[in-house]
Amino acid sequence: MAELSKSRKRWILVATVLGSSLTFIDGSALGVALPAIQRDLGAGPAAAQWISNAYLLTLGALVLIGGAAGDRFGRRRVFLVGVVLFALSSVACGLAPTAHLLIAGRAVQGIGAALLTPGALALIGATFPEKDRGAAFGAWAGAGALFGMVGPLIGGWLADHADWRAIFWINAPLAALTVVVTLRAVPESRDESAKGLDWLGAVLAVAGLTALTWALTAAPDLGWADPTVITGLVGGAVLLIGFLWAEAKEAHPMMPLGLFGSRVFSGMNLLTLLLYFALGGAMFFLPFELIRVHGWSATGAGSAMLPFAAVMGLFSGAAGKLADRFGAKLSLGVGPMLAGVGLGLLALMPPDAGYVAGPLAGMTVIAIGMTLAVGPLTAAVMGAVKEGHTGVASGVNNAVARIAGLLAIALLGVLLSAVFVAGVEAPDAREQLGAVMAGQGDFSEGAVTAFHRAFQAVMAACAVCAILAGVVGVLTAPGRPQKTV
Repeated sequence: MAELSKSRKRWILVATVLGSSLTFIDGSALGVALPAIQRDLGAGPAAAQWISNAYLLTLGALVLIGGAAGDRFGRRRVFLVGVVLFALSSVACGLAPTAHLLIAGRAVQGIGAALLTPGALALIGATFPEKDRGAAFGAWAGAGALFGMVGPLIGGWLADHADWRAIFWINAPLAALTVVVTLRAVPESRDESAKGLDWLGAVLAVAGLTALTWALTAAPDLGWADPTVITGLVGGAVLLIGFLWAEAKEAHPMMPLGLFGSRVFSGMNLLTLLLYFALGGAMFFLPFELIRVHGWSATGAGSAMLPFAAVMGLFSGAAGKLADRFGAKLSLGVGPMLAGVGLGLLALMPPDAGYVAGPLAGMTVIAIGMTLAVGPLTAAVMGAVKEGHTGVASGVNNAVARIAGLLAIALLGVLLSAVFVAGVEAPDAREQLGAVMAGQGDFSEGAVTAFHRAFQAVMAACAVCAILAGVVGVLTAPGRPQKTV
């Protein structure tokens, strides 16, 4: 692609930020409103998890093929298809009368996000030279955080005072603006050597992750010895092994295993898995803690997310420039470890804590850590592959991040349930957990205390994962711009 003017580059960055903000706003707003959604639709703990997991499942599995599709058919074209599909499925989610239909709509939303998310990052990678990518990705993350800042407040306000369904409807006008800017400012780009799409790999990935996630989510209710749970675990593992086998044999795999020959690429994806596992688990369970244990409104719970969005929005660009100058190793070592410290602070907050003694300190430290890490992490992943593979690389890294969130909700849900059941010690403990999370129904006086202790266990596990991510960053992140492989 020929060198573009600074003004044109800015408009391209605007288009990618607008498109990505569909997912930023939707995800952050939904997290705060999920307790209200669970109550209104009569969803149990497993169904509540699937409202998030259905989206993360299709996004995590198909974002790989979304990146490859952009390389082959045109990154702008695939990005636009994703934006439109996300908007249409958002309207369907807003109209869903039952939890099952909402879950189905969320799965389609994930498909749209699987096309637009790697497309946005690949457009940035194709537009900005390597020396400027850290700042560009940092600006993308920061602007996205500013858009995401309003998400929890909007979601909380709608859940408290209006209708949570409007969370989905607001995506339509934002998508329309994204389409207009993209058509006017973004040039088409593609990898001329890209051929074929790996449909077998996509099917195996979706099937394997679905089976594994279903088994992990159902196990607390059915028991680990239940034949269907065992079948799901074993079948999911076999299908995912089959996915790796198919990728090794496929002429045009959506996840080329050769990319992992790069120590930097492999290390950065392991860091992504650990860090986004920690962040995804914390952001899913924190609103339930604040609303059901601390007694906050959904709007108040949304305000707890403001330090995260504010710090990311104001300082992500500076963090990217810092990594461009000094290399990513420092940022990717210190950043995740700071996030781990913040998660530990959330684990220690007492059940009667107010805003300052409660989530403020923890969320602020998490935000500083993530701000140091996000831009440099994306730049390191994209810089570890050849120029024509940026779409695939962004797809792999985004898949790892979304699958990390998917596994976090499923696995940490198992931990939450186990600690809660041990604390309540009643035959109907799982039913009481659902009643506490929904804020209605019958549960014992000690159920809220048991939920708080279960939340603390979840946050402690998240903190450990984030600190381990920092260790991986120290060991594998590039100290200065690395050579491609």
